[in-house]
Amino acid sequence: MNKPEQLIISPRRRFLFDGLCLTLSGAAIGLLAGKPRLALATEAGSEAQQTDIRILGTAWLAEREAIAAYQLGADSGLLQAEAFKVAVSFQGHHREHAELLAGTIDQLGGKLPASPADYAFPVDRLNNQADVLAFAAGLERGAVSAYAGAIPLFDNRELASAAASILADEAMHWAVLRSALGMDPVPGAFFS
Repeated sequence: MNKPEQLIISPRRRFLFDGLCLTLSGAAIGLLAGKPRLALATEAGSEAQQTDIRILGTAWLAEREAIAAYQLGADSGLLQAEAFKVAVSFQGHHREHAELLAGTIDQLGGKLPASPADYAFPVDRLNNQADVLAFAAGLERGAVSAYAGAIPLFDNRELASAAASILADEAMHWAVLRSALGMDPVPGAFFS
C-alpha cells in the first residue's frame, strides 16, 4: 500500500501558514459580522441593481463550487491532518462568503441562480495531496481574478467593498496553498 505524501512545512512556513490561518479566521469573523447590514443605496429595481444582483449571483455560484471542491478534497483521503484542517477551514470561509452573498441578494430582492447538479472536477487527476492542493490553489487563483474583475462593475460601492474583502480572503487562501506546495506564496508585486 502506498504511503500518502506528507506535507513538509519548514518552521518559517509553519509560522506563516498558522499565522495566516488564525489571522484569516479572526478577520473573516470581524468582517462578516457587519456586512449583512450593507447600506444598499442603489435604487431598488433599477438596472444597476439588477446588474449588481447578477454579479453577486455569479460570485455565489463560484463560492458554492469552492465549497464542493474543498469537500471533494476533504473526502479524498489524500490529505494529511494539517492540510485537511486547512481545507476544512477554507471551506468554512467559502460557506461564510456564500451566506453573505445569498443574504445580500435576498436583501436586494433578487433570487439565487440555480446551482449545477454536478461540477466537472478533474477527479481522475487528483492522485495525491499535492494534486489536491494544486487544484485548490488553481480555484483560489481563479476566485481572486474573478473578484478583481467584478469589483469595478458594481454600481453600489458597498458591494464593491465587500467583494474586495472577499478577494483579500481568496488571495490569502491562494498564498497559503502555494506555500504548502513549496512555491513562492506571492509570486510577484502585481497579480496577473
